[in-house]
Amino acid sequence: MSWLDPALQGLALTFGLIVAIGAQNAFVLRQGLRREHVAPIIVFCTAADAVLMAAGVAGLASLIGAQPGLARVLAAGGAIFLVAYGLRALWNARAPGALQAANSPGLGRRQALIQVAGFTLLNPHVYLDSVLLIGTIGAQHDSMAARAAFVGGCVTASAVWFTALGYGARRLAPLFARPRAWQVLDALVGLTMLVLAWRVAPMAWAAH
Repeated sequence: MSWLDPALQGLALTFGLIVAIGAQNAFVLRQGLRREHVAPIIVFCTAADAVLMAAGVAGLASLIGAQPGLARVLAAGGAIFLVAYGLRALWNARAPGALQAANSPGLGRRQALIQVAGFTLLNPHVYLDSVLLIGTIGAQHDSMAARAAFVGGCVTASAVWFTALGYGARRLAPLFARPRAWQVLDALVGLTMLVLAWRVAPMAWAAH
């Protein structure tokens, strides 16, 4: 079938890009472990990917590529957001007794969605991967049907990954019943955020 090859291409490409330790994935994992608002977070992440990928294939990739100033603004905002969250996670890791999922204060649905929106939309790598790279490759397909199939494959990969990450995290619940495990997780998340911020920050002052 003519649509099958571009769909499989989109599926494989997105899996290759999305399966990595990053701010968004770390947040989905943590919420999955806490069993807090997992479904809305998965829906948001998948929907955001769908919109960005489809926009990239439709032509947004070429628009962003021609606007380096926009990329620098996104990088600066993303770096600030990642540093703030990373420092907060490291601060939380200082007190393991407060990190038990049953006892520590959780996030409301609105707070959770605002945070995952920040990790998704303030991360310049989202635009580099979902819009520029995926958009450029998808736009090379000749027909509208082939481009739609490509985007469909991409979105399927996104939905499968975030569902597996969010709900699969529950299998780790016995391990994270111990406060020490939450302390280690918060420390790793905090360090991951700071490393990502360090890698993103140079984009904010990159030359034209």
